[in-house]
Amino acid sequence: MKRIHIYISGLVQGVFFRGAARRAAADLNLTGWVRNMDDGRVEAVLEGDDADVDKMIEWCKTGRPPPEWKRLPLQKSTTTGGFHDFNIKLSLITVI
Repeated sequence: MKRIHIYISGLVQGVFFRGAARRAAADLNLTGWVRNMDDGRVEAVLEGDDADVDKMIEWCKTGRPPPEWKRLPLQKSTTTGGFHDFNIKLSLITVI
């Protein structure tokens, strides 16, 4: 089992990236969440089998629709098993 905290930057907001990520994660039996950040990036926590998490990381590079990603920093952490499914969280975007 593996847990990854990932930040996807580039053209990833306003293009249905989070919804597509949710479907892709569900297809891979991953748990966790995805959300927009106020700086234009998308943040996600992925948890599941090592190979499936690796597949999702690769998916984040190509996506549906494909993101114009610039970089994909990853942070590995301890698997907690605390997620039941993969959800879209409320974004961190501040509305003025």
